Amino acid sequence: MLKLYTARNSICTQKVFITLDEKSIPYEMQSVNLFTNEQYSPEYLKLNPKGVVPTLVDDGKAVVESTLICEYLDETYPQKPLMPADPFSRTRMRLWSKLIDEQIFEATREISFSAHFRYKMQGMTEEQRQVRFANVGDPERRARFLSTYELGAESPYVFQAIGHFEKAFRSMDAALTDGSQWLVGKSYTLGDINMVPYVARLDYLNLLDIWIGGRPRVQDWWMRAKARASTVEAIDKRLTHEEIDEMKTYGTAIRDAIAARREEYLATAKM
Repeated sequence: MLKLYTARNSICTQKVFITLDEKSIPYEMQSVNLFTNEQYSPEYLKLNPKGVVPTLVDDGKAVVESTLICEYLDETYPQKPLMPADPFSRTRMRLWSKLIDEQIFEATREISFSAHFRYKMQGMTEEQRQVRFANVGDPERRARFLSTYELGAESPYVFQAIGHFEKAFRSMDAALTDGSQWLVGKSYTLGDINMVPYVARLDYLNLLDIWIGGRPRVQDWWMRAKARASTVEAIDKRLTHEEIDEMKTYGTAIRDAIAARREEYLATAKM
């Protein structure tokens, strides 16, 4: 039996949940409490040296990085393939995965942090906060972490995140211009799955329409994607009412600031 290490409301793990559900693969789940720093325990670091979730363990072998876990599952369990059959389409699919891993993951983290998680951090003891900051490891990531914690939506990293989402939704709109329902041709693929949790997070934060309000093709894509049983099972049903209310409350609190900074980005981008 597969064992999946996850955390409450982990966007990266949601990609894996969707893949598992789409392919009807049975698994066991092990929760990791990020706010008590369980991800930095010696036992977990043996599985995932970065101290992040998710981690998939298959017959004693640990597979890390959510994008790679999803591809591993698709290749190991070939029923109902979620990667296109031809090499060119697979490359197009992986471009969406690359976009997520290189830009949208961090963009979502910065916006989520500025809206929600920084308030949880403020509720920690100073010792707990310092442990979190010290264990980040990568200096660039620590700088982003500290900036967003201290400045919230005014952090330059949040401004960068807004720009990354603007470009991503522009690319999505272009990909859907030929009448395709999904990002890579007619089939629902890992390209769509990789994007879904990040779009969902903006939706829960009451921020999504800031970017897609004037993009009906992307709106239609999101309506199809969020209605899929795998999205409902992997995201909606795993969230508590308290978590949903918190995200909406904290996201709405920074909504005007995010909208204003997007206008600032658009004005800058035209120069």
